[in-house]
This record gives sequence, structure tokens and C-alpha cells, in this order.
Amino acid sequence: MTVGAARLTPEQVGSLGEDAFMERFGSLYEHSPWVAEGAWARRPYDGASGLRAAFETTVREAPTERRLALIRAHPELAGREAREGVLTAESAGEQASAGLDRLTAGELTELAEVNAAYRERFGFPMVVAVREHTKESIFRQARERLANSREQEIDTAVGEILKIGRLRLGELVSENEGERT
Repeated sequence: MTVGAARLTPEQVGSLGEDAFMERFGSLYEHSPWVAEGAWARRPYDGASGLRAAFETTVREAPTERRLALIRAHPELAGREAREGVLTAESAGEQASAGLDRLTAGELTELAEVNAAYRERFGFPMVVAVREHTKESIFRQARERLANSREQEIDTAVGEILKIGRLRLGELVSENEGERT
């Protein structure tokens, strides 16, 4: 995904060749270009909503192990990747939007403990569409989600990933509906 790139119309997306499509959308889903490959294969799209559906259907129809790999491709919230400065540009911006780059020492400790407990319980990082939250609501949600079953958390994480994908896609493609792309 090209950060800061001008938004395309659905018509322009439809005219992209496969290489240009992958250049533009290959990183839309964290370290998982297979989602863009699947969306490409679902052309033509019926406007922006059809394009969005192509990405989401690719994720939903993926085998469980592939969806788990997608979940595991996400960084922990304010975790090691953030501390080491190796988040994708998209994740860094999203975590910053919720204030996760400005946590107090106590908040960092609490989040590290929740992250560790979550990973221990479920085997993957907690995924949250942080642009829809404040740091307070993220902490609250983290504690609440620890009570879920693994199956519930797989579904929740995939749902959060789809929200993240929608938000990222909205930055790249205008909502010009009704055009075949």
C-alpha cells in the first residue's frame, strides 16, 4: 500500500494491471499479499463496495490456518515491533492515532501483561482496529476479550482485521459507487 498516495476512483482501480494492483494493494492486509491476490482474481468489481467485498470474501473464505497466519502477521499493540521501530507505516500511524505511542510506563507495563496473557491464552496477538478506539477503550476491550473462547477470538480478530482493511482501503479508493471496475 502506498502511504500518502492519491485516492483512485473505482474505475481507475479496474484499469490497473495485476502488477500495479499488487503494488497499490499488496500490503493492505498486514504482511499478507495473498489477500490482494485473491481480490485481484475476483474482478470485475461493482464499484468501491464490490472491491471491498472482494478483499473481505478472500479473507472469510480462506482456510482456518491461513486466517490464523493473517492474525499472527499483526503486531502486538505497543509491543516489540513498536519499541524497535519496525511497524509497517500503516500500523505505526494507526497505533499513534489511539495514543499507543505515548503510553506511560505504567500503561506500557499493563499492556505488555495483557498482550502476554492474550498470546498465551489464544496463540496469536490481540488485533484491534485501533482507529476506532481510544487507549482507554483498547485496555478495556483487552481485559474483556481475555474471557472469550479461542473460537470467539478468531472470529473477533478476523472482524477487526476486516475493519482495518476497510479503513485502509478507504484511504486508497474513493466511494464512487455504481462503476464497474
